[in-house]
Amino acid sequence: MKVYIGLGSNLADPQAQVNLAIDALRLLPTTSVVQQSSLYMSPPMGPPDQPDYINAVVEIETKLTAHTLLDQLQSIEQQQGRVRKRHWGERTIDLDLLLYGDQIVDDERLQIPHPGIPVRAFVLYPLVEIAPELTIPDMGQIDQLTKQCPLDGLQRVENS
Repeated sequence: MKVYIGLGSNLADPQAQVNLAIDALRLLPTTSVVQQSSLYMSPPMGPPDQPDYINAVVEIETKLTAHTLLDQLQSIEQQQGRVRKRHWGERTIDLDLLLYGDQIVDDERLQIPHPGIPVRAFVLYPLVEIAPELTIPDMGQIDQLTKQCPLDGLQRVENS
């Protein structure tokens, strides 16, 4: 299954945290990393009294179910010291399951496609970088979504 995962960090050397998480994705069973976006810096979406974020999107191919993959992503977050102190607060790593093939999932644990895709520049622009022809179920063509989503201070990190 073709899957897209959003990554973000703003603590403990954020670039290193994102790269460490990508390395951890490579170690998941029956999963391979196909491609990754550049790194992007973005202002915090939540409380403004926190550092800027480093974000990226990764495409993987996996045989894991969506919920098993979610469990694995949460395990990676825990291994990297993620602590949930406040809503949309600072974090060592955040891994969001954005898309799982063309499936739509809406239950108490998981929403796919991720509802934030069309309004979060730090997800949308890295995603369009690696999948410019993507159609997102119930949302539309990614190139059209980017036209409706301002950059909001998003900047590509050089040499990423």
